[in-house]
Amino acid sequence: MKPSRIIFLAIVTLTAIALSSCGAGETAFDATGSFEATEIIVSSQANGLILELNAEEGRQLQEGELVGLIDSTQLHLQKLSLLSSAIGVKAQQPNIRKQTAAIQEQINTLERERERVERLIESNAANQKQLDDIVAQLEVLRSELDAHQTVLRQSSAQVTAQSSTLEIQIAQLEDQLEKTKVRAPITGTVLNKYAEAGELAAMGTPLFKIADTERMFLRAYVTNDQLAKVKLGDTVTVRVDDGEGGARTYSGRISWISDKSEFTPKTIQTKNERANLVYAMKVSVPNDGYLKIGMYGEVKFD
Repeated sequence: MKPSRIIFLAIVTLTAIALSSCGAGETAFDATGSFEATEIIVSSQANGLILELNAEEGRQLQEGELVGLIDSTQLHLQKLSLLSSAIGVKAQQPNIRKQTAAIQEQINTLERERERVERLIESNAANQKQLDDIVAQLEVLRSELDAHQTVLRQSSAQVTAQSSTLEIQIAQLEDQLEKTKVRAPITGTVLNKYAEAGELAAMGTPLFKIADTERMFLRAYVTNDQLAKVKLGDTVTVRVDDGEGGARTYSGRISWISDKSEFTPKTIQTKNERANLVYAMKVSVPNDGYLKIGMYGEVKFD
């Protein structure tokens, strides 16, 4: 066989293989993108010296886990002062029943005397003037009792108001004291640590960044033609390279589709590369520990 014939056959074979590979690549996936995770920057909610911050990069944290402490000495002393003041204020609370018991006893005694005199008058053993004097004394005592009770109620209301104000201030301090404890807002992995123990933190100072890596999101882009084939909640197949020439397969669910089109990102390949406008979508994928933020993935619609 002539050399030129051999070269021609080799070119034709390589071209066929290349075309076959391209065709397989076009049908291997419907969209591609990279993985994201829900990231939260945890900031200081108090002013003071950072006493402890155990949020090392890569560490797994549970939601609500205590990872840091900010100095709370001054807040604690303020709370003790308010508690002492609250005890003093409550001690001023008048006991209306006890403080009016003497007048009430006088009224009870006169009422019994009035009943006795009334019975004596009925038997002509007493005169009307005695009864009138007792009735007059009762009116005076009742007026005195009413006035005394009014003053005591007003005093009690003032003490109650002062006590409530102190209780509110104590509750505010307790809230501020709780905020000196740095806790993980979600279960996830620490991505970055921005502060160290011994540094002075102000309210709003970033301390660390945490991401929920138990559930990842593949942000991919689809063309207008593909958009008609998918909807929220659809199950799709997600593939990522396993680093050994193969692929790992996951089952994902479409959790979000953008309602606005955008120009195709330069780093994104879609099934129809000629389309200028695409729609972003997110595929929720449970993470088995292999998926990482920024990892490339492919989506195949089921």
